[in-house]
Amino acid sequence: MRQALNRVPRVTVDFWLIKLMAVTMGETAADYLAVNMGLGLTATSVIMTAILAGAIVLQFLQKRYVPWIYWWVVVLVSIVGTLVTDNLTDNFGVPLKVSTIAFSVGLILTFIVWKAREGTLSIHSITTDRREAFYWLAILLTFALGTAIGDLLAEVFGFGYVTTGLIFLGVICVVTFTYYALNASAVLSFWLAYIFTRPLGASLGDYLSQPVEYGGLGLGTVYTSLLFLIVIAVTVVYMTIRYEAELTEGQEEWPA
Repeated sequence: MRQALNRVPRVTVDFWLIKLMAVTMGETAADYLAVNMGLGLTATSVIMTAILAGAIVLQFLQKRYVPWIYWWVVVLVSIVGTLVTDNLTDNFGVPLKVSTIAFSVGLILTFIVWKAREGTLSIHSITTDRREAFYWLAILLTFALGTAIGDLLAEVFGFGYVTTGLIFLGVICVVTFTYYALNASAVLSFWLAYIFTRPLGASLGDYLSQPVEYGGLGLGTVYTSLLFLIVIAVTVVYMTIRYEAELTEGQEEWPA
């Protein structure tokens, strides 16, 4: 019953798989729309923000977790989060160091207000509009922050895509170890992992899509985005079937 009322999915292996795919696609899709299609950064940002707004409204109207709608919003938030950081860097000249600090402060303040108003930061209790609003604001800030951190290490510090990806993979492994072996806070571990899977996915997307002369494999944004879109679609279908089966089983076990 609690799972049926919650508006976001349980944290499972396929959750992290599709999340990584979504953030990777967000990176490549943003580049494809702005550069390959020639829309430009500003027009792409306006269009994708408007689409995200419509998807968010649809998500809030459900009052429960609907896999395809939820993950569609995650993909869109990933794209818009990338565009927010890119706009600050390219259009307004904000250094990535400043963006990283600003998004970090914004995320911390969001968590402070969220905890003060709701008493918990657990994603297992997203059962009201206000909690869901805090949740999506935090998600947007994690994507923007992850983009800024990833670009900072890969471009400003010159680590490149592969090394940057390995750095964040190592960070995620440390977070996982402290959670399982040292009983670290589940809420803190989740949000740290959520933040750092963003630059990991972005580094993976850049490595696959960027030309060989820039340190990538040269697959291009079209094929890279299409590849991850297929993986996301297949995983969402599987998650939908499993979720509906779990709800049916729960209803059968719940006393009349």
